[in-house]
Amino acid sequence: MAELVYRPVIGAARTMFKALDLKIDTQGSEHIPRTGGAVLVSNHISYLDFIFAGLAALPQKRLVRFMAKDQVFRHKISGPLMRGMKHIPVDRKQGETAYAHALSSLRAGEIVGVFPEATISQSFTLKSFKSGAARMAQEAGVPLIPVALWGTQRVWTKGQPRNFKRSHIPVTIRVGEQVEAPGDQYAGAITRRLRDRVQELLEAAQRAYPVRPRDASDTWWVPAHLGGTAPTAHEAREADRS
Repeated sequence: MAELVYRPVIGAARTMFKALDLKIDTQGSEHIPRTGGAVLVSNHISYLDFIFAGLAALPQKRLVRFMAKDQVFRHKISGPLMRGMKHIPVDRKQGETAYAHALSSLRAGEIVGVFPEATISQSFTLKSFKSGAARMAQEAGVPLIPVALWGTQRVWTKGQPRNFKRSHIPVTIRVGEQVEAPGDQYAGAITRRLRDRVQELLEAAQRAYPVRPRDASDTWWVPAHLGGTAPTAHEAREADRS
């Protein structure tokens, strides 16, 4: 079926990234299957993560159908685009509908994108993972694809102004080897294994990141445990509760 919306949106995103002179470094795309279903699982540090995680699949000529909160689908601008790209709306009060939609897509051979932390991590460290991605992969009989993003928080994240200037921001994307999800294993154990894999990829992306903060005023995007001034994981949890 022709992708009348998705491919033009990709073209527009690439044009915007070129205008911003983003330095996108992607490694590991070969781990994304060329055919068949898979659940792509990424950390979540920016409002634009679904775009960057989706870019990781393009070298394999795959499009990712992301699960996203239903408010985005009700917006007058983003709604028609999200529906046209066949992304999957998630109503947290009726999550079973989105789950069934995602399963149907996986069984039809699609790649479904999931952010198992559910919300943006304001500490820029990994939060706990919900087990839905693992359970979907088990039921559909497909693998999990771990992905880590770094640098996207410098473009647009929660609690910070958007940076849509020509700032030459590097964005590092790392895709890991597939994580199998056997049906006879506990979903919680698979989820822990998956989170460990994403953590390894995140640390690799951070080590590979080519720039450091310019000065003391530019440390907000660096996690506290790496010497930055981002909230600690505990502080971020308290902020989420308030």
